[in-house]
Amino acid sequence: MARTQMEKSVYRERFVTELREFAILAAYLFICFTALLAYKAALLKVYGVSFAPWVLAAIKALVSAKFLLIGRMFGLGDGLTQKHPLIISTLYRSFAFLVVLICLTAIEEVILGHLRGESIADSLAGLAGGTLWQVIATSFIVLLILIPWFAFRAVGEVIGDATLVRLFFESRQKH
Repeated sequence: MARTQMEKSVYRERFVTELREFAILAAYLFICFTALLAYKAALLKVYGVSFAPWVLAAIKALVSAKFLLIGRMFGLGDGLTQKHPLIISTLYRSFAFLVVLICLTAIEEVILGHLRGESIADSLAGLAGGTLWQVIATSFIVLLILIPWFAFRAVGEVIGDATLVRLFFESRQKH
């Protein structure tokens, strides 16, 4: 059974919308991750350690954006969105997706460690810098990156994405 032209148009529109959101989220995360990794590179340079963060930031941004969109597609973090103020749903989603990103980062480290011939414990030892305080600090910074994104998305859900984009990117007329 062939799809109608209207069905194809709907799928194409959804694909374009999803691709646009992926590109925007990946760009946002790339900017944030680049800033963090550039800071890390500057600190390491003081101790004579060379570190090039750009490719790593791009890869992490692309992978994280995809996982965030997949999680949202499955309704992750939607539990408090209808009955509570936007701040509650924004924080809830931010924490939920922080947990997802931490788990995925841990899985990534285990897989990469396996490819290097390391044990799981050795692979996870270097996670987010290796010490508990570095893991907490990194997690907190990622949370601070997620909160504005989910706040922006929550406002878009309430007033509509087109209105939100217009408010941010069109000139305001004086009355």
